Amino acid sequence: MPDKFYKEFQETVAQVRGLLEDLKHLGVAEVPGETDLDARPVCQLSEVHSSTSCRSETLEEISADLGDCQRCGLSKGRNHIVFGAGNASARLVLVGEAPGRDEDLQGLPFVGEAGRLLERILFAMGFKREDVYICNVQKCRPPKNRDPLPEEIAACVPFLQRQLAALQPQVIVTLGRFAAQTLLDTSQPISSLRGHWQSYEGIAVLPTYHPAFLLRNPAAKREVWEDMKQVMSRLRQGDS
Repeated sequence: MPDKFYKEFQETVAQVRGLLEDLKHLGVAEVPGETDLDARPVCQLSEVHSSTSCRSETLEEISADLGDCQRCGLSKGRNHIVFGAGNASARLVLVGEAPGRDEDLQGLPFVGEAGRLLERILFAMGFKREDVYICNVQKCRPPKNRDPLPEEIAACVPFLQRQLAALQPQVIVTLGRFAAQTLLDTSQPISSLRGHWQSYEGIAVLPTYHPAFLLRNPAAKREVWEDMKQVMSRLRQGDS
């Protein structure tokens, strides 16, 4: 080691030793490391804004815990788990029902014809897909796109709840009857729910029709656009 660098090294060691001695005289027996913060328990969604003794879980942690999920029978017929995709800091989260054929093949949400329609809706709102976060209640495709069974819902919904706790969005839009009824724990029909603000753990929720429904019923696009204008207005209020 050159003399110059060796001298600088000795000076740095002396400075650190002096700092530690000063801390010792002040009664500081241990300097906490950054890993101490990671040891805090994960916040539940209702605790995120009110507790300093917990930390937010990351989407990566949730996905790792989901792993190669075998928690229900849907795992036997799937090609890919569809965890979710988008901006982890998104103010707007869209929650669909369950993956379809294209989503199951690619492992991404809303990539089929309904997904392309959803992208056009988002574009009209001033968003790109990567600006928002998109996920489903169920992470695996039910056979023939049937509604999930109660045991399948029970196995999967906790992961959606953890995703929403990690994301902490300003607004959630539920797409379709199943997503709205599951997240809001209600049996009301989507025709009654759509267009009316609800709340999930303090987050504003607006149910609307699923894009697949719009493909079969184009006249309903007008109602969905009215819903999306409400969403844009709520997001602008958050900017002020």
